[in-house]
This record gives sequence, C-alpha cells and structure tokens, in this order.
Amino acid sequence: MIPYNKYGYNYHYFSSYGKRHSHGLHSGDFDYFRDQTNRTGEMENIIIKNTLQELGVNEYSDYLAHALCTEGKCTFVFNGKIFDFAAGDSIIIRKGKLVEKISPSVDFRVKVVYVTPAFIEACTPLSNYGMKGQLALFLNPVMHLDGEQAARLLRDMENIEFRMSDKEHHFYRDILINAVQTMILDFFDFHSHLYGEKTITTAYASTMLRFIQMLERGDYRYNREVSYYASELCVSPKYLTEVSNKTSGYSANYWINRYTILEISRLLRDKTLTYVNISNMFGFSSPAYFSRYVQTYLGMRPSEYRD
Repeated sequence: MIPYNKYGYNYHYFSSYGKRHSHGLHSGDFDYFRDQTNRTGEMENIIIKNTLQELGVNEYSDYLAHALCTEGKCTFVFNGKIFDFAAGDSIIIRKGKLVEKISPSVDFRVKVVYVTPAFIEACTPLSNYGMKGQLALFLNPVMHLDGEQAARLLRDMENIEFRMSDKEHHFYRDILINAVQTMILDFFDFHSHLYGEKTITTAYASTMLRFIQMLERGDYRYNREVSYYASELCVSPKYLTEVSNKTSGYSANYWINRYTILEISRLLRDKTLTYVNISNMFGFSSPAYFSRYVQTYLGMRPSEYRD
C-alpha cells in the first residue's frame, strides 16, 4: 500500500554513494565522509528563519513553510485572498509563489521551519488524513491555535533547531526525522481539532492525490473538462466528482477552475504579457472567450483586473 502524506507527495527519497572502497578509501573513511555529507544535506533539507520574507522567493520555492506567529500580526495575500496572521496562529504554505503582499506589524515576530518535500516524505507517518488537510490548507493556510497548542508548536520548532545544531549525534538524520515528525503529528492534531477527525479511504486518497498532481503539473492549461481527468485516472466523471466532494467538500470542476484562474490572475499581473499571449497559453479559442472566462471567475474583465 502506498502512503499518502499531508502534502500530497508519494515518492520515496533514496540516495547512493557508490563503492565503499573507491579512490583508495577504507570503509571507515567512506562512512566518515558519507556522514559529513548527510549532515550538510540535512542542513539544506531544513532551514529555520525568523521572517516571512523568504516566502515566494525562488530559492525557497521548493520548500514547505511551517510558521508560528509569536507576537504582533501580519497580513498577506494567498491564493488571491487576504489573510490575517496574528500571535498564536500557525500557517502551512506549500506553494510560496502564491503568497504576495506580506505586510507585518512593527512588533511582528515569527518562527518559520522550511522543509523540502523529500524530507517531509521521510518524516510523515502513514495516514490518509493528510489529503483532507492538504486541500483545506490550500484554501485557508491559517490555523488559529489556543495557548497550549501554540506553546507546543513552538517547542516542536525549537527542538528541530536544537537537533539541527547537534551535528555530532551518531544518528543525526534519524533524530531530525523524529523531531520533524513530531511537528507534523502536532499539525495533524491541530487540524483535526479544527475540522474534525473524519478520515478518507485509501482509494479516495489515491484518486484525489493523482487528480491534484495532474493539476499541479499544469494539465488545466489545455484541459478543463472533468471527463479528461476522469479518463486519465481510469474512473468515471461521476466517481471523480464524488471523490472530490467527499474529500474536500468541493467538486472536481471547482478545483480545475481554481487552479486555472489562480495561474491566469498571476499572469495578468505581468504587464509584459498581452491578453492574447495569456489566452493562447491556456488554449482558449479566442480572446473574447478568454475575457468571458476571466469575468466569470474573477468578477471583472482582464483589463479591469490588470488596472
């Protein structure tokens, strides 16, 4: 059975180091260099910051951001919507490029743990609960925590930071996996208290995961019919709609158009692109049809949105 984690990834993280006695190295020498390489790699897999300014920056685009506001407040735009992020709140951001207009107060303080998807995969326990959480956080990345939950999350983050500094630990990678897994399980717990503990079946999780992966690779640019995705997944359109509704509370058609309009709105903000350019990128039959699509889902014409 393939595990599906909170963030929608289901690939394995392997590494190899070649022959143990190559280049005249003895086995013990190789293990030493391998261990040092591992420690350097884990430093790249996990990055801890005290600011949100890295969100949306290219260097951090492949990282998942887990943040806790400890003081003050901040507003930001995510997924085209404005969110408040205040003391005691946590956020999980999978796609930093969807974050814009970060505006912190003078007294804003935050702890952020950035983790690569591959390392998250190694840390995430077997659970289908995560797919529901992933979709909910795509719509609203902010979770309002109570005092005990916020204190627990801060301890989790500080423990990860402490374990990262202990580079002489003989089980460095394992202890880091344990520390990050603790944080993930606490996020699972926070989310289940907010949204309920109802889980989804493995079959539903598998189908929904593959559907979302198709959207994230950009299939919506030329395919916006539920029937296309159902065919690719070897299910009926009715079944895919049922899976989407029961997993996320929204239809498959909603997710297709949501991904499409998010990308279109991002491109409309790039004034070097003409409306015809953008229309062609999404395979619209004409600029007029593109304009009607934008007006339907953004509530205004492309020219009004750009202005």
